[in-house]
Amino acid sequence: MLDDHYSDDAPEDGDYELNVKTVRPILAALEAGDAAALIAALEPMHAADIADLLEQLGQEDRVALVRLYGRELDGEILSELDESLREDVVGAMSPEVLAEAVRELETDDVVDLIEDLDEPQAEAVLGALDQDDRVVVEQSLSYPEESAGRLMQRELVVAPEHWNVGQTIDFLRNQDDLPEQFYHVILVDPRMRPTGYVTLGRLMGSARGVKLTEIAEDSFRVIPVLQDEGEVAYAFNQYHLISAPVVDEDDRLVGVITIDDAMVILDEEHEEDIMRLAGVGESRLSDRVVDTTKRRFPWLAVNLMTAILASLVIAQFEDVIAQFVALAVLMPIVASMGGNAGTQSLTVAVRSLATKDLTSANVWRVIRREAIVGLINGIVFAVVMGIVGIVWFSTPLLGVVIAIAMVVTMVVAGLAGVMIPVVLDRLNIDPALASGAFVTTVTDVVGFFAFLGLAAMMLL
Repeated sequence: MLDDHYSDDAPEDGDYELNVKTVRPILAALEAGDAAALIAALEPMHAADIADLLEQLGQEDRVALVRLYGRELDGEILSELDESLREDVVGAMSPEVLAEAVRELETDDVVDLIEDLDEPQAEAVLGALDQDDRVVVEQSLSYPEESAGRLMQRELVVAPEHWNVGQTIDFLRNQDDLPEQFYHVILVDPRMRPTGYVTLGRLMGSARGVKLTEIAEDSFRVIPVLQDEGEVAYAFNQYHLISAPVVDEDDRLVGVITIDDAMVILDEEHEEDIMRLAGVGESRLSDRVVDTTKRRFPWLAVNLMTAILASLVIAQFEDVIAQFVALAVLMPIVASMGGNAGTQSLTVAVRSLATKDLTSANVWRVIRREAIVGLINGIVFAVVMGIVGIVWFSTPLLGVVIAIAMVVTMVVAGLAGVMIPVVLDRLNIDPALASGAFVTTVTDVVGFFAFLGLAAMMLL
């Protein structure tokens, strides 16, 4: 089944990276229908590795593993599983197993799980929760998708801002339902508005009589419940946050977001940008052929249109190309160099826009820099190609033509690679999604027009 996908290298102690020696016992147990052997083989593996295994199995084997694994399948595996496969896995779980699995999850993980399920399965998950947890999850689901309200968890630790260290420690020791992991004790005023937070390290390292306000962290900031999750991830990365309280429209505390969830969003944002730059949207290895084809077809169609446009430019110079066949040989070089230069500038610009490093304050400096870089690179490669043109075709003017065209194309590529995503961003169009087609069109059209136009003027 999977043997061909893994190396034979044996994992070191404590390292359960998927490879043949790790996976073979699992597959053997699955084929034999041996639940005890399957549980024993999966027991030392991390939930994320089990999720990876499920993602790489075929649908039939995946369903068989889930059913054979039974009650041992915990909620952490569901939260680690690729979104596109959660329906399959949840659908294969019995109601009892599903109930036991989701009860182990934090509320934010349950929300994340339900978001990717169809209505009957979502209801099954909600029905498996305790009444209090169900109310909390439904409240989170009432917030807009991709907002802080969907990302936050309700399990948090608060203390009145007037308490001291001793009162707080005594309070924590007497609680039976503290979150499994938390990083801060959030300080609140009488109206449940967060006013600061204290790290557990400073709490445990301070004398009992010290006021909590005296050891509160300077990094404190709150997240509005309706804030976009991309902005949340940016704030965590920019201000080095570990956790942050979430507040409603009245500034009252409604939840908390922790760094692990923020970094997942940041990673998804990066992955999304890369996939969109390549024109493949949200494709995954587990997607069906039909879904993958539908996602890629529109951008291939756009690329075809841009290629036709570039071909129309070439068609205007048929007579020149017919007289100088060398032009047809050298044209792809000009287009390829311009396309690569444009892609380099485009990638830097899109990433900088996403991280907010490229702003109206520095955009002209960046555009000027890319133009100068394009000019310098263009001159260097112009000299190289000029010499190649002269030596290869024994036509000095041809060397001059391709040299000038190379400079023009490289400069325009650098400018287009920055200016196009900036303009699209100002128009509220995702630059990662649409920039590539425009930059390719500009570099191809300008490159061919400059090269063939100069040839028409100088060689005829």
